[in-house]
Amino acid sequence: YAVSLCRLIELPAVYYSGGKQLAHHFIVVTACHEADYGQLIEDYCLSQFKFEMEAIGQTMWCDWDQTVGSYGELTNCTVLIAQKLECFWPNQLVDEFFIAIHKNYFKNCSLSGRSLRDPPNNILCPFLVIPILITLLMTALVVWRSQRSEGIM
Repeated sequence: YAVSLCRLIELPAVYYSGGKQLAHHFIVVTACHEADYGQLIEDYCLSQFKFEMEAIGQTMWCDWDQTVGSYGELTNCTVLIAQKLECFWPNQLVDEFFIAIHKNYFKNCSLSGRSLRDPPNNILCPFLVIPILITLLMTALVVWRSQRSEGIM
């Protein structure tokens, strides 16, 4: 099977020889089976996450208390597979994977974790009607007072 290189890091090492500083570079290479990693997180981690999210129900996806367990298990699954395949975690593949998860499952969620919706009508109506009535009443009062003061002069 083909081995792709996950990351190539060049680390400087300094040695002293006869009073002279010699700089050497060590190349650290980690063999990461990136294609296998992507397939495994799709097959194992994502399939389990999909199953759990369907069980929760789409109406509850934005409730963090309901989804935190599944999301944590998804994260741990990607970490464990990365360790087994000797891949760095996090990496670009994991970032893209979680961005796709958020686009599919959490795109309609607010930052607070609660879905935004209007309050019930029995609460909303007084907040709308009272300011409108006060505005109309004050306008009528100003017009009435201005007509009354003109008649006195």
